[in-house]
Amino acid sequence: MSRRNGLTLRRMVRIAILAAIAFVLMLFPSFPLPFMPPFMSWDASEIPALIAGFSMGPVSGVLVVLVKNLLKLTQTSTFGVGELSNFIIGASYVFSASIVYHYIRTRKGALLGLTLGTIVIAIVGALSNYYLILPFYIRVMGFDIDTIVGMTSEVNRYVTDFRSYIILAVVPFNVFKGASVGLITFFIYKYIKPLLKL
Repeated sequence: MSRRNGLTLRRMVRIAILAAIAFVLMLFPSFPLPFMPPFMSWDASEIPALIAGFSMGPVSGVLVVLVKNLLKLTQTSTFGVGELSNFIIGASYVFSASIVYHYIRTRKGALLGLTLGTIVIAIVGALSNYYLILPFYIRVMGFDIDTIVGMTSEVNRYVTDFRSYIILAVVPFNVFKGASVGLITFFIYKYIKPLLKL
């Protein structure tokens, strides 16, 4: 295993610090987006994971996503379903974005990685919500799909059933989140990276 990919003590400390920052960002009040139901709210907790992925490799980025969600489990209100969804979607985004940057370590490589990550998060978010997360959430929390569709249709009249909910709510939300988190990371990374070398 290369030094870059190895989990040295210094690397583990950096991962732990970035995961703690990501966890704190999850605790900050998040805000809903227009035409989205209130339970779909934006937060910035993937930014530290992307920074980890870009600076230490994709595995480190995924570990930040994992640790922040394990910490969030201590305060879960969804019996772990929300944290599972956050991990699946966040890990797929961070891994795909940082694997490109791992091999193309330029600004263009970063943009390519973040673009790929946004595409991946849209696809993985749609598939995981359709086949796994929402059916599981409905089973665990006792909601039915009509309730979720109804809450969404109140702010987006084009959502009329489960399929349109995925296409017109889940996909746009994840595209916006991937693009916005990616742009923030792109502009702040060069200022944060030197701190990780301390």
